[in-house]
Amino acid sequence: MSPAKALPAGWPADKPLALSVSVMLEGWTDDAAPGIGPMGNPLKAGVLDLQARSWAEYGPKVGAWRLLDILGRLKIRSVFYVSGILAERYPELMRAIADAGHVVAGHGWSQHIIPSYQTADEEARDLARCLAEIEKSAGQRPTGWLSPRCTPSTRTSELLAKSGFDWHADFFDSDLPYRHATPAGAITAVPFTMEVNDMPLYVRYGSEPEAFTRILERILSNWPRLGRPAGCLDITVHAHVFGRPIGAIEFMNSLEAARRYGDWAWLTDHRRLADLCKAG
Repeated sequence: MSPAKALPAGWPADKPLALSVSVMLEGWTDDAAPGIGPMGNPLKAGVLDLQARSWAEYGPKVGAWRLLDILGRLKIRSVFYVSGILAERYPELMRAIADAGHVVAGHGWSQHIIPSYQTADEEARDLARCLAEIEKSAGQRPTGWLSPRCTPSTRTSELLAKSGFDWHADFFDSDLPYRHATPAGAITAVPFTMEVNDMPLYVRYGSEPEAFTRILERILSNWPRLGRPAGCLDITVHAHVFGRPIGAIEFMNSLEAARRYGDWAWLTDHRRLADLCKAG
């Protein structure tokens, strides 16, 4: 058995499971489109998939607003991971997210631009313009980051630390957040879990929407059987996927389910986890 990591300072001692709520608000440049969509049959290489683009644009136009309403009614704070290009295109939405008390974090410039494919100069340029556009439209400088496809380059953590970020969520190697050393100083590595995420469950695997809540409840109800070890679990939705009515229903159901297990689980977000880890 691997040794247990110490809990960050301020973690509730009687609630070992931290449930982070995240909304992915993703966009693409005019010459790009999602590589996967509801049609399921990709077009030939070199053909712009306008159906997939239109499907994705539902996120900032409709889905994000519906998810904001749900979070507001339930009085739950979330981190919105935002593509820089959407911060540029939808400043009213960015301001609404910030005014509602949510945290706006960076999620790359466009979702088809993967940091590990970029040169050092390209990655630094895109990070800088994400920072500038989010700060301009949301009125808050982002301090957290999740790369497109959750796939950083070997430089990303150092670049984020150098740019003043507090946390980086492209990590899958731990149940708990931890301080990650870089040549530019330490940054908090926040683990990102995929078990309760609409993109793999609903879009990639073709599960029915109810699987989202069912899997969450299965984890929550069985957590004490694992010996009550401390850990993080993400409740993650994409504005263009579960921002639609059938997905929004499951998002509501999942958040209500989380509260029913308050004896050992607590609702939080990546920003709060990073703050606890940084303070400890």
